Amino acid sequence: MSIGSLCVYCGSATGNNPRFTNETERFGRIIAEACIRLVYGAGSVGLMGVLARTVLGQGGNVLGIIPGFLKDREIALTEVAELRVTGSMHERKQAMFEESDAFVALPGGIGTLEETVEMMTWMQLGRHRKPVVIANLAGFWDPLIGLLDHMEGEGFLHRSPTGAELYTVVERIDDILPAIGHSAALGEEGPEAVGREEV
Repeated sequence: MSIGSLCVYCGSATGNNPRFTNETERFGRIIAEACIRLVYGAGSVGLMGVLARTVLGQGGNVLGIIPGFLKDREIALTEVAELRVTGSMHERKQAMFEESDAFVALPGGIGTLEETVEMMTWMQLGRHRKPVVIANLAGFWDPLIGLLDHMEGEGFLHRSPTGAELYTVVERIDDILPAIGHSAALGEEGPEAVGREEV
């Protein structure tokens, strides 16, 4: 499975840790150098704006998808190659899913959390086999990972019927694309995977 388009979920704020901005810029350069199209929420502020502007600045391709009511609040980045305005959040998430081969969660708020968990839910329900990677920069996602481990231990987190792992955790930006490739290969083979894999 080749990755042509990558959906990245991240915050509409930059957060309090400057490492998040620096690592997001680095990931933007990696995406552009790999000739992978970025699919994201179309905002020009926060980590979303940092990521998209970095990809564009390196000559990369960006698709922004945003619901109409958020165009002003998140200040849609009009410089992207394609800006798609949807009628609702549901349409936005469906379009991002359809346009992407894999999903990455960088630091963000409840919107980032909700979108990431939804992709994991769809995986658990057997609706897709696309890799989901949690970039646990500076331990940002530790509480979520602990909760997911707890759910698995208590028997509430189940394997995807396709055999693909529900999510992969990485600690470094450089490990994201290799993790996606590894996860995609496992998904094609259909292993007996439960919960997460750490790369």
